[in-house]
Amino acid sequence: MAGQYYEGVGRRKTSSARVRISTGNGNFIVNGKPAEEYFTRVGDMESILEPLYAVEMVGKLDISVLVQGGGVTGQTGAVQHGVARALVEMDPELRAPMRSGGFLTRDARMKERKKPGLKRARKAPTYTKR
Repeated sequence: MAGQYYEGVGRRKTSSARVRISTGNGNFIVNGKPAEEYFTRVGDMESILEPLYAVEMVGKLDISVLVQGGGVTGQTGAVQHGVARALVEMDPELRAPMRSGGFLTRDARMKERKKPGLKRARKAPTYTKR
């Protein structure tokens, strides 16, 4: 990885991703593995690379990611958010296309907490009259 890099932290659900981008030839490493090996589900890599497609920088940047917590979907969203933030850090001119694509908005949806007297957040125990 080159000396000069830009960092962005992305979050989604309970996942957090620290993304570092630098000029390079398209290497994409996630937790020490190639990204294609780490995100094997169909469509995950496409959604992660969406911010890069929006500004036509696919293959022009080296990306290194440390992602922790959550599941596959949360980590995918966190990495996408982090990539978008790092791109804006690198070039503030990219804020408009990132914003219009919705990549800078932190998805605030979290799992709702379990409430007392209920089985889950909203599921009530079966009501029996007799």
